[in-house]
Amino acid sequence: MQAKKEEAKFGFTPSAENLNGRAAMIGFVAALITELVTGQGVLHFLGLV
Repeated sequence: MQAKKEEAKFGFTPSAENLNGRAAMIGFVAALITELVTGQGVLHFLGLV
């Protein structure tokens, strides 16, 4: 009987990459909505430019 391989708890794991991709998609959509509502880019809206 083979020993079960332990999964990594950190690093570039498929679940971590999926979570990162989903967070990036949510951030991108939020930036687009902010730009559409305010008429300014995100950096202008935050006062960074």
